[in-house]
Amino acid sequence: MKKISTLLLLLLLTTASCEKDDICPESTPTTPKLILRFYDISNQDDTKNVTSIGVTSLDENGETFVLAGFNGVTTDSISLPLRIQTTAENFTRFTFYKDFALDDNGTPNDPSDDIFSGNPDVITFAYKREDIYVSRACGFKTIFSELIVTVESDGENWIINPLILNRTIENEISAHVKILH
Repeated sequence: MKKISTLLLLLLLTTASCEKDDICPESTPTTPKLILRFYDISNQDDTKNVTSIGVTSLDENGETFVLAGFNGVTTDSISLPLRIQTTAENFTRFTFYKDFALDDNGTPNDPSDDIFSGNPDVITFAYKREDIYVSRACGFKTIFSELIVTVESDGENWIINPLILNRTIENEISAHVKILH
């Protein structure tokens, strides 16, 4: 009888000290990506695919890398992550290539000698950031506001005009920027 009561006491103590698992549900909104839709410059109500688009950016070491999923795909919309890592920079710069091709010089594990070809256009997205607490399990998410989009002119731009549809990026329900090409 003494063993049973000791066992019950031990069981009660171990279950009483258990905590709820801190797992962030997949349905919880996190930091949204920037959604871009591409439209026909001659009929601005019609979406238009970009042929073999490639998107590159710079990592924290200043090295250029191709964003995963954008290595020669043909599409009329993309979603991109905006930079949130540093407190000094409130902008993200991407290079968009139309008719993108990548030559890895026979060294696929060494991106330092990669050559990108196609028609590149550089776009900078500037914004203000606000970190919002979601929960202990999920941490924080970032909301972007006061979005500004600039395209660097290179004389051969295929991106004609970016139009901001929503200056605040707080979800991924609809496009934030309409790009005419």
